[in-house]
Amino acid sequence: MSSIQNEVLAANQTYVSGFGDKGKLPMPPGRRFAILTCMDARLDPAKYAGLAEGDAHVIRNAGGRASDDAIRSLVISYKLLGTREWFVIHHTDCGMETFTDDVMRKLLRSSLKTASVDASGWHDAGGGGGSAEGEHISWLTISNQEQSVFEDVQRIRAHPLVPGNIPIYGYIYDVKSGKLIEVPEATQAGQAKS
Repeated sequence: MSSIQNEVLAANQTYVSGFGDKGKLPMPPGRRFAILTCMDARLDPAKYAGLAEGDAHVIRNAGGRASDDAIRSLVISYKLLGTREWFVIHHTDCGMETFTDDVMRKLLRSSLKTASVDASGWHDAGGGGGSAEGEHISWLTISNQEQSVFEDVQRIRAHPLVPGNIPIYGYIYDVKSGKLIEVPEATQAGQAKS
């Protein structure tokens, strides 16, 4: 067993010892909203949005992008579990701003080993064993945070499975201050329509 695995299991034992009545929480989120945000380890949506267990759905992926799978989760969130408002929250200093689709595809063609980055860009460790399968994936990289939040809110708003009465808000989380900064154009694009 790895040290990380041991740490996780020990933390889980501590968590279980204080679990209490959490097993009685209902499946629908109590505060009836969902957050789509990045998987970045510096972001803790429970803390920055004041959430307790059972409050909201939190959907995470690289960049917090409105991918098909993220929209699938949002649709399930409202259709089956009753969420009524959604937040799209990207963040400053996001890793998705450090490469392009072409860079990722080139790195994956070269090898499947972890790449490194320095002032001149991303570099592959080499050694072969790469794959061209990365050519078939849109990596949803980000060149401008405000624009990507706007585009994601707009994509969700326009999706035929998303009802018009759900407001969608657009924000950027500042990793240096912890502050949520509204992207007004995104929130405007996400306004609920009666």
